[in-house]
Amino acid sequence: MYIWFTVLAGLALLPALLKTFFPYFFHDFVYIYKALGFGIRLNKYKRKTPFYSVVDCFLDAVKKHPQKIFIHFEDKTYSYADVDRESNKVANALRTVAALKEGDTVALFLGNEPCFVWTWLGLAKLGCPAALLNFNIRSKSLLHCFSCCGANVLIAAAELRDAVEEILPALKEKGITVYLLSDECSTDGIKSTSQKIAEASDKPLSPSLRSNVHIRSTALYIYTSGTTGLPKAAYVTHERVWAASFIQGVTGVTSEDIFYINLPLYHSAGFLIGLIGSIERGNTIVLRRKFSATQFWDDCRKYNITVMQYIGETMRYLCNTPKKDNDRDHKVKIAIGNGVRADIWKEFLNRFGEIHVRELYAATEGNVGFINYTGKVGVVGRVNILTKIFFPFALIKFDIEKEEPVRNSEGLCIPAGKDEVGLLVGKITRHSPFVGYAGNKQQTDKKRLSNVFVKGDLYFNSGDLLRIDHDNFVYFQDRVGDTFRWKGENVATTEVADILTMVDCIEEANVYGVKVEGHEGRIGMAALKLREGKEFDCVTTCSVLANYLPVYARPRFIRIQNSFEVTGTFKIKKVKLVEEGFDPKLIHDPLYFLDLTQKKYIPLTQEVYKSIMSHDIKL
Repeated sequence: MYIWFTVLAGLALLPALLKTFFPYFFHDFVYIYKALGFGIRLNKYKRKTPFYSVVDCFLDAVKKHPQKIFIHFEDKTYSYADVDRESNKVANALRTVAALKEGDTVALFLGNEPCFVWTWLGLAKLGCPAALLNFNIRSKSLLHCFSCCGANVLIAAAELRDAVEEILPALKEKGITVYLLSDECSTDGIKSTSQKIAEASDKPLSPSLRSNVHIRSTALYIYTSGTTGLPKAAYVTHERVWAASFIQGVTGVTSEDIFYINLPLYHSAGFLIGLIGSIERGNTIVLRRKFSATQFWDDCRKYNITVMQYIGETMRYLCNTPKKDNDRDHKVKIAIGNGVRADIWKEFLNRFGEIHVRELYAATEGNVGFINYTGKVGVVGRVNILTKIFFPFALIKFDIEKEEPVRNSEGLCIPAGKDEVGLLVGKITRHSPFVGYAGNKQQTDKKRLSNVFVKGDLYFNSGDLLRIDHDNFVYFQDRVGDTFRWKGENVATTEVADILTMVDCIEEANVYGVKVEGHEGRIGMAALKLREGKEFDCVTTCSVLANYLPVYARPRFIRIQNSFEVTGTFKIKKVKLVEEGFDPKLIHDPLYFLDLTQKKYIPLTQEVYKSIMSHDIKL
């Protein structure tokens, strides 16, 4: 009897003991249990014949609850059955007018609206991979993005007609067919297709049309900025689509939730985690054309939203809105995203209530990721036995100045220690592959790092610096190389530099990102070397940048230099420039600031600098 009493007493004390000595045991246990469940499901889908895709998951949801609302959009609602019928019309119309068949890649140049959803679904029902084009890009970048995915068909929104017409001669030369989602279009080389879709049959399509699609087939091309100076088209396989869709489930989202998507659908966050994740869960989404801080909580109250998405900047924007008495009057319980600073995170929770923030780290093309399932402020994830077994990764010592891993006398990389910042690399295996970039073998090879710990091994180079503390929490530190992040978008410095040198007065450009107190990421700055005898042209430079770059990619600060410092291999040095920033008190070179209202660069005086730092001038 005494033994049983002791055993029961020990069991009763076990939770308290675990909480004391292993405070995150239950968090780890629940996460591992959920993740293993989704892993088993994915393995089942891999083996199933025919392959069970996200399209099949959607069709099962249509059968299960056809009248359930799938999309809320601008006071309109669309049920699962509505979206199914619309996607059938798109697929049937495109089979007829474009002769699309399984394996044909189609580029989508659309904004955040319901037709994006059913156009993609229609293509997926035909077994056609979709390339999701960023609707902010123009000219050379747009043409490049279209070309590298190998698409022969472009489907564009009516409001993006001007952007398409700008590259139309090049598209015609390549024999590309362009369809505009409008009732009419008089431009030679662009076919209006809305009427054809409206008249098409909404009858279901035979699964045999996509019978050769399998788990390793390409489902999507999602674009990511890179050191080439132009966006790279990352292959996204059906396996990756499924894996990303499970993030909602892992974070506790259910079929009863209402998910708010205000991030772009051309991004992995909006499309894979938001849209595809909601299909996997069978829940309802509220779709918005773009993020609005002033209307965010009104939307949440109007639609009873329970799950929101964010990037660091959007959370900061919410915290910067005027305080209201009803700030906590909402039903949001989970926030999924990345890139939020610890101070903004705390402020967000203090003001808007106890929302479970699920910060994560991942890359569209990467083979390793983390998710903060504990709620600990400031971390992007936690290392557990599951990540070690199925997603082998390491942090290695990295030389910031040389922008390369540190290697020992044997030519192998050196692991970073606990609490030491290192470059994140993920081992490339069958279970954690790195597929690479379409039409860009050079950049694909550049992301593959060999001879890391043993001769002949192969790892994915994330290009990101992270840190793991003694409690196995993971912290994001910074990005390395030729890409920085501003306003939630990646900015490729080489692309910006190439465009700057199109200006007649500029001989060379060195573009980099600098930190601004109170802002997420880094804002664009460029050091310029002018042509001999030329003055800096404040108006033309602004005009050229506006013609070729979205506003987030335009350098807000300019520094005029007589010459650039270079390395022994003639690479322009950036580290010192980044550290010096844009303070006119510390920098004796001429400085300029891009005034968007005046549409020109103006001298960066001490007064302008103070206005920026006090947030009187908005960036």
